[in-house]
Amino acid sequence: QVHLVESGGGLVQAGDSLRLSCTASGRTASGRTFDRYHMSWFRQAPGKEREFVAAITWSGDNTNYADSVKGRFTVSRDNVKSTMWLQMDSLKPEDTAVYSCATRWSGSLYYTGSYEHWGQGTQVTVSS
Repeated sequence: QVHLVESGGGLVQAGDSLRLSCTASGRTASGRTFDRYHMSWFRQAPGKEREFVAAITWSGDNTNYADSVKGRFTVSRDNVKSTMWLQMDSLKPEDTAVYSCATRWSGSLYYTGSYEHWGQGTQVTVSS
């Protein structure tokens, strides 16, 4: 199985920046590894459903963002390091959530059911 571990969360003030990391290890029974998967970030705030934040294709050539973070967040990856990042700038209190990364082979990038592996998440708290 592919194992995902997020890090980099914390408590910051509005307007600050954070960079989250998602590091992968392992491979599936069919031999798939991190560098073959499209990847995404999702977040879940207390009492709310998990929501899509950002996505990046397996090659890193294409990215996609939720409207709420467009222009403030940047997703990137390094397949040699088996790591994906989420650079979060101009953070707002409404960005407070647990952020998780996930792998996707196919299907809609907005639909959680399309994702095969999930990390445990990292807490981001933005104070006003």
